[in-house]
Amino acid sequence: MRINKHQAHLTYCSNIHAGEPWTATFSNLKEYTTKIRDGLTSESFGIGLRLSNEASLEILEGNNLNDFKSWLTSENMYVFTINGFPYGGFHNQVVKDDVHTPDWTTTDRLEYTKRLFDILAQLLPENMDGGVSTSPISYRFWHKDDQALENAKNTACTQLTDLIVYLSEIKTQTGKSLHLDMEPEPDGILETTQEFVDFFNNYILKKGIESIKTTFNCDSTHAEAIIREHFQLCYDVCHFAVGYENPKEAINKVLSENIKIGRIQISAALGSGSMRSESQKTIVKQQLKKFDEPTYLHQAVVKKTDGELVRFPDLGIALDSLDNPEYAEIRTHYHVPVFTEKYEQLVSTQQDIIETLAVWSEKNFTNHLEVETYTWDVLPENMRTDIVSCVVRELDWVVKTLD
Repeated sequence: MRINKHQAHLTYCSNIHAGEPWTATFSNLKEYTTKIRDGLTSESFGIGLRLSNEASLEILEGNNLNDFKSWLTSENMYVFTINGFPYGGFHNQVVKDDVHTPDWTTTDRLEYTKRLFDILAQLLPENMDGGVSTSPISYRFWHKDDQALENAKNTACTQLTDLIVYLSEIKTQTGKSLHLDMEPEPDGILETTQEFVDFFNNYILKKGIESIKTTFNCDSTHAEAIIREHFQLCYDVCHFAVGYENPKEAINKVLSENIKIGRIQISAALGSGSMRSESQKTIVKQQLKKFDEPTYLHQAVVKKTDGELVRFPDLGIALDSLDNPEYAEIRTHYHVPVFTEKYEQLVSTQQDIIETLAVWSEKNFTNHLEVETYTWDVLPENMRTDIVSCVVRELDWVVKTLD
């Protein structure tokens, strides 16, 4: 839906609804998204669409895409953003690090992403920019040493430059400005703000610019403008909060490099807050164990008493080490509902969302705001409730926070 503040678009990501084929995706939009819209507004409602690889192929068969476009018109809905991070199954199966499969070293990831942009170019209303989010190159631990990581970055850079050229050609053909929104996350090859900035400057910009100059027979200034328009950052609040990054500092670092932020994914991580006693640490450990579930990766970062960060690839491994007397706080990559800060003795990083939205209100650096709480099905039993009312509550909380 439209937010009067900066005329932005606010939605939720439809990856919360189980179902990989296009028929299931479309059915979920009819069943749930219409009700969520009705709980929030009588005006037009933007969809944050998640399309698996399977769905992206099927929607292009027969009249499926035209039928979807007709339905959007009849329901006064529109699509302005697509989640292109999970390629394959995302529900009712173990996902863990396979969420990065295939990664940006493969042509499968490139062709899937191009297909998503082909679809978005047809769905996006006039006079809007559109974005597709994606994996931060690959899962870090698949690459065994520094040389392997360097090789992955170089291969990804070549593939991403190909995509940037593709998006520029779409703009020439349609007039629509589309951008890839790369989403750093814990244990991705790109995890921190600095890692993203370094990759943008030292790989995409430095190495991609010559290829784009040759392709379009243009000068460096024009080639750089093409890169900056079509390759942007997806700022997932949860992911940066897990790494204890200050939202204002992180956002300003990106903007100071003249790098665009394509979207804010509004999400909250789960943590302990400051643990001041052994008894408090014991309670935290017991309560966090409820969230150590087998479907998704819940990377964890512990802050020591001296401020040093210790990173763990999953929550259970971190909890086994939590008795260390130097460990003062833990946060985990678990997208909990954004409208609640307290979970018994645990706390969310809701304050990071509030600070991020405050910076956005001041600087207006993106038109795309998307709530992404995808863990409803794997929350502890006592926290599971009606999905429609929960998403309405989340979006309403964002609106009130902005007000």
